[in-house]
Amino acid sequence: MNLEILTPDKKVYEGEVTAVTVPGTLGSFQILKDHAPIISTLEDGEVIIKGKADEERFFIKGGVVEAIHNKIVVLAEGIA
Repeated sequence: MNLEILTPDKKVYEGEVTAVTVPGTLGSFQILKDHAPIISTLEDGEVIIKGKADEERFFIKGGVVEAIHNKIVVLAEGIA
């Protein structure tokens, strides 16, 4: 899957991932390969990115996530 994390100022992350956990409004949820299309608002919280060999974490200040056809875009209001 391809993931992009964008803020109004810059592109924070772009790359291939195996899983992404995001802080949804009703609780955190994980997006895996072939996830059903989804658009969701995000709360302040941690985005956990799992790659083939490592894990990265970003703390976002709210935003929106869209996942469709194994492409995930996180539009964050900011990164802490």
